[in-house]
Amino acid sequence: MFISTRRLRRCQSLQILATCFVMSLMFMWVQQDNGVVSHIKSYSYRYLINSYDFVNESLSIVRDKSDSHSFNYLISNKDKCRNENVLLLLFIKTSPENRRRRDAIRRTWGNEDYIRFQYNANIKVMFALGVEKDPAKRSLLQRQLESENKVYNDLVQQDFLDTFHNLTLKFLLQFGWMNAYCPNAKFLMTADDDIFVHTPNLISYLKGLNQIGVRDFWIGRVHRGSPPIRNKNSKYYVSYEMYQWPSYPDYTAGAAYVVSQDVAAKVYEASQTLNTSLYIDDVFMGICANKMGVVPQYHLFFAGEGKAPYHQCIYNRMMTSHGHLDDVHYLWKQATDPKINELTSGFWGDAYCKLVNIMLLCRIQYKDTYPCSAAWS
Repeated sequence: MFISTRRLRRCQSLQILATCFVMSLMFMWVQQDNGVVSHIKSYSYRYLINSYDFVNESLSIVRDKSDSHSFNYLISNKDKCRNENVLLLLFIKTSPENRRRRDAIRRTWGNEDYIRFQYNANIKVMFALGVEKDPAKRSLLQRQLESENKVYNDLVQQDFLDTFHNLTLKFLLQFGWMNAYCPNAKFLMTADDDIFVHTPNLISYLKGLNQIGVRDFWIGRVHRGSPPIRNKNSKYYVSYEMYQWPSYPDYTAGAAYVVSQDVAAKVYEASQTLNTSLYIDDVFMGICANKMGVVPQYHLFFAGEGKAPYHQCIYNRMMTSHGHLDDVHYLWKQATDPKINELTSGFWGDAYCKLVNIMLLCRIQYKDTYPCSAAWS
């Protein structure tokens, strides 16, 4: 077939341009590490290679059983679950100085007695913490914590410094405590102390799952194909020496997630064989789960970084909302108002809430709370 000289030259020019473009991308791939390139590398690794066996092998270590992270309990409350049938062990990550947050949670969504009497469910709410990082404040705060625990019996503390870079140690504290002192709890939830948990919705959901004996259960706000942050100015910076791969295994945001009893046991087992120097606790959870073959499930009403909209049509589906400090009591009162179910139930209530949720969640300027798809669920 005859091809004109002009067309041949045009094809050759396009080939040269395409080659230069690909080579420039490859050069940028190697030389730069901005957000766009990091995500390209990350998604390529996740969806093309789609294997994290290398990650497991690189982070696995042989640890002497007598050296189980070497931290001692200062406050343990080891009898909290003894001889009880516990539906949910709810661990809240807190810091020694956050007494006001703990008190607000005890009076609202973490009120064990309210959940027991109103929803016929036995939950145990515990606060996980280390020791005050400032030596000048440490003794006073420790005495205050011990007095607080005498009243509430809900603190679990080990003798590591309570800092951002020790979040993985706090993760190990929670899963280790459950494994040792509350292994029969049907579910484990871990949450930050600035989270609002709609415990009535959550308990109703978990009771249904417990009836069918659900296993390999792990829900939350799932991050898929996330790259390590290599910017040294970020508090989430992870060096190549700490984690050399371009993508993390899938994981749920550490602000709040729930696992079933069997997953908690598997994750704890994996944590005993992995290097714990990676201080981003939710990523470490993802690595542990990946090693045991557990996959997270995305729940539409586990919030991202933003607060959920204040509206009755949101409350009836809400599981968690992020960034609540001074409004916890207000939100709890609104979310547990019996009138909410009356206004949002039935055909017309459902239709009304569908429209409202579309307007609240499907905005052009998206706020990282619930995705637009949650409005249609």
